[in-house]
Amino acid sequence: MNMVMKSSLLEELLSGNNVKKNLSVAQLVEKVLSRKEGLLSDTGAVLATTGKYTGRSPEDKFIVKDTFSEGKVDWGKVNQPIDKEIFEKLYKKVIQHLKSQNEIFVFEGFAGADENYRLPIQVINEFAWHNLFAKQLFIRPTEEQLASHIPSFTVISAPTFKADPSIDGTNSEAFILISFEHRVILIGGTEYAGEIKKSIFSIMNFLLPEKNILPMHCSANVGKEGDVALFFGLSGTGKTTLSADPYRLLVGDDEHAWSSSGVFNIEGGCYAKCINLSEEKEPQIFNAIKFGAVLENVVMDEITRKPNFDNTTLTENTRAAYPLEHIDNIVNPSIAGHPNTIIFLTADASGTLPPISKLSKEQAMYHFLSGYTSKLAGTERGVTEPQATFSACFGAPFLPLEPATYAKMLGEKIDQYHTNVFLINTGWTGGSYGIGSRIKLSYTRAMVHAALEGELNNVETIKDEIFGLEIPTHVAGVPDNVLIPKNTWTDKTAYEKQAKDLACQFHENFKKFSHVSPEIAQAGPTFQ
Repeated sequence: MNMVMKSSLLEELLSGNNVKKNLSVAQLVEKVLSRKEGLLSDTGAVLATTGKYTGRSPEDKFIVKDTFSEGKVDWGKVNQPIDKEIFEKLYKKVIQHLKSQNEIFVFEGFAGADENYRLPIQVINEFAWHNLFAKQLFIRPTEEQLASHIPSFTVISAPTFKADPSIDGTNSEAFILISFEHRVILIGGTEYAGEIKKSIFSIMNFLLPEKNILPMHCSANVGKEGDVALFFGLSGTGKTTLSADPYRLLVGDDEHAWSSSGVFNIEGGCYAKCINLSEEKEPQIFNAIKFGAVLENVVMDEITRKPNFDNTTLTENTRAAYPLEHIDNIVNPSIAGHPNTIIFLTADASGTLPPISKLSKEQAMYHFLSGYTSKLAGTERGVTEPQATFSACFGAPFLPLEPATYAKMLGEKIDQYHTNVFLINTGWTGGSYGIGSRIKLSYTRAMVHAALEGELNNVETIKDEIFGLEIPTHVAGVPDNVLIPKNTWTDKTAYEKQAKDLACQFHENFKKFSHVSPEIAQAGPTFQ
């Protein structure tokens, strides 16, 4: 299938009478309800469920191997190659499937808040609620911008089209296929809306480094003095929660890029985990779930229509999608200066990493490349309890290029802009998962505040004997004994065994980065 044929197939699809293009939020909500795709909660948010796919399906994601990608993509388990012919056959099938639908929905907008670097995109959906999701998550154009909008990349999502692996060459009925030659992302067989969001992030991770811009899986906010903070971390580590600070302006909660001008949000909305959400603990997120927001896999009372955020019947990976405008204190447009502080977030299920430690540049590079956390329940299919994982750059599933590409860029920027870096553990204390307890959010917030306000720049520290990390001996608002993990364990022998086991996992994982300098390679755990 050549580019002309691909273009003509797409043009034919978009010229059909069943196409509903750039509907307003209110119109899309009406469509969701009239098509019985979802329900309305008592706050006016739309509630939808996603069937058996309640998280990303990484084993079903592929990149088409062609002249555009072959010499650039870091092929392997994360970036699985798929033949161009398989993509093109599925492309034709999906187009025919969508042409047969009574209605399909199209959103036109952008990825990237900085107009100098933004990517014009269009999202074609079989479901109205998916189109509402796209409208709230990506950057919405003005009428003037819409008039001259020419998409550079197209997402085509057809959840009810299920692949046959024996015929279609996929791993299952679900598929997420990225073609850089055709500039198309093809999604089928899964109703989980997060695939739409993350596929765009994946292509931005491919395209932006070519412009010397660092794409980052992080949240960002700005203080009253204009100081900028970045929060790196995988799903469930606290990026959204900790960046939604009433005393700081939010730039964005998940995906950013760092150019020579500063940082900018790739998205126009937030996709927050809302398991155990409460107004008391997370007021900004709680109050953002109003008309136009999308609740995904949240259980609701049939009579009162009140969401039950504590109910995990469907999944622990319950989500809320809403535009940035649903939060009062935001930066608009979502652009800020160069970061003063970077915080790496990890949810350590072993209960042995310090709640906070200050990193040297070499330690920052080591932990960025390691990307250690515990994969939390629900973020991927089959994950039901925390599992130790190392995800390079805190976002390996979304990195088409070698991790060293992004790490090198980050190191250069830390040097250039004299950025302070901290590692904060939002995971367990007093024992590992099942024995200890999750570190109190109030403690984590106090540590974040101290780091951002510069209170930890010149304080007394103690060196962790196993991980080699510099731990502040005192942080306002946090009991001193909490800062030293060993002090919180009743069984000190069990602590040492668990900590040394994690240190060994760090060393084993880092062997794949054999090309880095000795200074970076030796900046990890001191226990060998």
